[in-house]
Order: sequence, then structure tokens, then C-alpha cells
Amino acid sequence: MKNAVVLLSGGMDSAVVLAIARERGFAAHALSVAYGQRHTSELAAAARVAGALDAAAHKTVQVDLRSIGGSALTADIEVPEPGGAGIPATYVPARNTIMLSVALGWAEVLGAADIFCGVNAVDYSGYPDCRPEFIGAFERLANVATKAGVEGAGFRIHAPLLRLGKDAIVREGVRLGVDFAATVSCYRADADGRACGHCDACGLRAAGFAAAGVADPTRYA
Repeated sequence: MKNAVVLLSGGMDSAVVLAIARERGFAAHALSVAYGQRHTSELAAAARVAGALDAAAHKTVQVDLRSIGGSALTADIEVPEPGGAGIPATYVPARNTIMLSVALGWAEVLGAADIFCGVNAVDYSGYPDCRPEFIGAFERLANVATKAGVEGAGFRIHAPLLRLGKDAIVREGVRLGVDFAATVSCYRADADGRACGHCDACGLRAAGFAAAGVADPTRYA
């Protein structure tokens, strides 16, 4: 089996991506990042998902983005209700760039040419680092910024959910046997992983299950 690094937040999208990587025959090394997020229960969810989906390994790396703030997820800024104009306050500056960079470093150590992430450009909050242009640009960067990229076979950044709606992601997860009850998506989730039911992430998740015709297993506070 070829090694791959899979970014695993503990949310529903990254859980489906881990299952996809496993189905494609990769030894999936799951990587979570404790970046100072207010919803730390997602990290416990990531550990549950990694175990349930037979990840080859699961590592959590500490990156202190709370020290720079600038986001409702890393600073004392209120998580907005859905429906506002522009990129919402839940955008974390450079988060996906930083996470993919950490994944790139681990992949190089593992001798893995493949990195999976759960970014989505259809049912998402408008974040610039969830768009196809970003994924393509980071793959090009990976292949000029590393020894493995310059001297080896190069890197591929896989974003299998990039153009799927949330309902399609739910159906794919059901097909692959993902236990969505083990995942946490809410930006205001409490210490036990119970969702608020009001934030943008909760709205997108609930709408996805409804559109897919699948019972929503989310636990609400």
C-alpha cells in the first residue's frame, strides 16, 4: 500500500475523505491540527474517526493560530449567524495553507506523494482557501518547495469533495460506511461535541442530510 497523508479535522467532510483514501488503497496517515480553535471537541472526533476508519496512523500537531487571532474561531469574536455578505468572520487567516504545509512536511518524511484534504467549493462559506485555484497553486508550490518535489516523483494534492454538494458528500459517506455521529462540524460545539444548530457549519450540515434524505445523527446542545 502506498502512504498518503489525510488532513482530518473531525468534521464530516474530512471523515469522508479519509474513507475515500482508504477505498483507493492508500495507507492513510491522518493528520489533525490543534490550531487554537474554540471548538476543540472536533479533535476528539478526529481521533474517533481515525480509529473507526482504520487509519494507518493519527497524529495531532500543535500550531498556535490563536496568538495571531483574526477569526471568530481563534479570537474573542462572535461566531456570525448564516447569511452575511462576503467572507465570514469564521475564516481563519492562512489556515488551509498552514495545514497543507504541515501535511506536506509529514508526507515528505513518510515518502508519500499523495495528500488528501476535504476542501469544498460548492456548499461552503466562501473561504478563499477552499477553491480550486488554491488547490492547484499549492500543488505547484509543493513541487518546487521540497526535496521530494524537485528530486522525486512529486506531490499530488487530492480534494475529492471539491465540486460536490453537501448532499452528495453525505451519500458518499453512507456508501463508504462513515459514522457521521462520530463527527463534529459545529463552530460552537461544546466540550461534548454537541452542536449549536445555528452557525453556518450547522446549517450546511443539516441541509446536506435533508437534501440527501438521510437521517441527521447530529447531537445538539
